[in-house]
Amino acid sequence: MPITYTSRKGLTYYLCQGVTRTGKPRYYFAREIKDEPVEQIPEGYAISESVNGIVSLIKAQPSQLQASEIDVVKVALARHPKKGRYRINIRPNRIEIYESVGPDAETLIANLRPLIPIPLGTASRLSADMDRYAQFTPVLRFTLIDADERAFEAERMCYLGSVDDFIHIGYGPIDQVAPAIIATLGTDEFFEWI
Repeated sequence: MPITYTSRKGLTYYLCQGVTRTGKPRYYFAREIKDEPVEQIPEGYAISESVNGIVSLIKAQPSQLQASEIDVVKVALARHPKKGRYRINIRPNRIEIYESVGPDAETLIANLRPLIPIPLGTASRLSADMDRYAQFTPVLRFTLIDADERAFEAERMCYLGSVDDFIHIGYGPIDQVAPAIIATLGTDEFFEWI
């Protein structure tokens, strides 16, 4: 039985194995079986789904983060008034937060309502579809800098024309830096962190 994976978008992918030009095995996920289907995940690999729903096979890496540190970020994000617009991605030494691109369903319906009649139930269906197909862009990350002191560097995305990269906005234990910064996501205050 080939390895399958169903993404957050509800799409099923099959793990397949091809060969590189040099003759080495190459693993990839496809919507239809191509090349040779794989029936067991190769040792040292794990299935990964990106925040945007791209499925791949990656080399397994041990996490340097503690569960309590990840929980601090998850709890802070769960308290955010627009928590549905954000997703968390965990890397071996970093916690990344992504923001949905474009308006949320409530804003879209509020803007459409004066123009066209919107049937009952459309709002919840539209919200579910937008959540399923949303695209996300990175806006904030916390990188473990000192494993002994458990100190993290906080960085936010900067959109100045000459920068377009992450800039440093804080440093310290995750429970001290994350909650205050996450509370400002989606506001003008967020861009005042420097």
